[in-house]
Amino acid sequence: MSRNHTTRRNVLRTIGAAGVSLSFVGLASASDGQARYVAKTTGDAVESIEAAGFDVLAELAGGDVVLVKGGADETDDLGTVSGVSIAVRDFEVELESPVSVDADVQNGAARRAAGTVDGDEVYDEYLWDKQLQEVRAAHEYATGAGRTVAVLDTGVDASHPDLDVDTDRSVVITDGQPVPEVGDSGFHGTHVAGTIAGTGDVAMVGTAPDATLVSVRILGPETGTWGDILAGMAYAAEIGADAANMSIGTAPIPPQAHRDGYNRLLQSVANAVTRDGTLLVGSAGNSDANLQQEGYFTLPNSLSGVLSISATTPTDLKTYYSNYGTNEIGVGAPGGGYETAEKTLEGDEVEYPWPLNAVFSTVPEPGLLPAPYVDTTIDGETYAWLMGTSMAAPQVSGLAALVRERDPSAGARKVESAIAHGAESANGRSDHELGAGRINALRTVEDL
Repeated sequence: MSRNHTTRRNVLRTIGAAGVSLSFVGLASASDGQARYVAKTTGDAVESIEAAGFDVLAELAGGDVVLVKGGADETDDLGTVSGVSIAVRDFEVELESPVSVDADVQNGAARRAAGTVDGDEVYDEYLWDKQLQEVRAAHEYATGAGRTVAVLDTGVDASHPDLDVDTDRSVVITDGQPVPEVGDSGFHGTHVAGTIAGTGDVAMVGTAPDATLVSVRILGPETGTWGDILAGMAYAAEIGADAANMSIGTAPIPPQAHRDGYNRLLQSVANAVTRDGTLLVGSAGNSDANLQQEGYFTLPNSLSGVLSISATTPTDLKTYYSNYGTNEIGVGAPGGGYETAEKTLEGDEVEYPWPLNAVFSTVPEPGLLPAPYVDTTIDGETYAWLMGTSMAAPQVSGLAALVRERDPSAGARKVESAIAHGAESANGRSDHELGAGRINALRTVEDL
């Protein structure tokens, strides 16, 4: 990861949250070097596509969306095939990492983290996010037993004792196909997984500690493709996951991009996944952008059928980095940090000084994090404090597992409605920062 050094003033203005922000870096190629395409079809067009000289890599949404490979510069040719209504090139996307900070901020955070508690004390000392949601009390009603959450991310470290990962169903999406494999290509997916379903065997207690995690690796150490993200969404529904956590997203996209058709391709897959019963949970993004003004949108969280999550502070306000917008945010959830960057990093008078105001969870091993993020070791296992809407979304995915345990027959829309109904700190369901409000696990499961 690059470490761009800058002044403290610049850092306090521009420090990135740890959400995985995707930037478009080029056109995607298949593993054999051929160009990759994504097409929307009207009916059974696979035979026609193959007859035109293309190879179909994967059929998604009941065949309404297909991933295709072929020669370069053949978008127009694919678009003229009978039964194809939209044809676009698949894009390669790259993870954007947070910037670094100067040494005194990092060292101060490290000193605070050095006061490590033992595993039994973690909930009371570090998990302010779970305390706000009354997660421990909610576990008297449900723990996620018998439920499954798919983590669409950089992979999950299945060796961490606080994570119960189904290695048989965990996959890496390659050329649109799920390849059986489990592994971790960075800290992000493992941190997300602990927030969802940390078992507490050593230190980290997730919202749904008895749920099973399935790692669906859609992003490598640096890059991935939109086509493989779509295939990961479809795989989550195929295995019957109760929720699919997508702590990923683009920077705000201008409305004119709608004409390219990418949102319609994504929407078709999202609709199919939701119909199959899997709740799609997406992070709202970390640009502090109003996603309602002037028609801007982000993908995949702006899609109908994806529950978009903003990030909240320890004091139930929107964080300084979280995107927002009326009718764009479903609910808010703790994501770490305060309402300004200065208060987050330098607020000595706050209840949780940095890094303790970030979200604590599992990571694979020490030394993977860019500054100012800080890790610590408890009983030989590694944990870290991160912040971002990426840390807010898994709070909701874990809650979805609790809802589904209480009501196994609930469809994705009913699960979403229950989560919204149990939220607090907002009037109605259209707050431009928090949607229906900040989630409360206890209130949600009590009402079922």
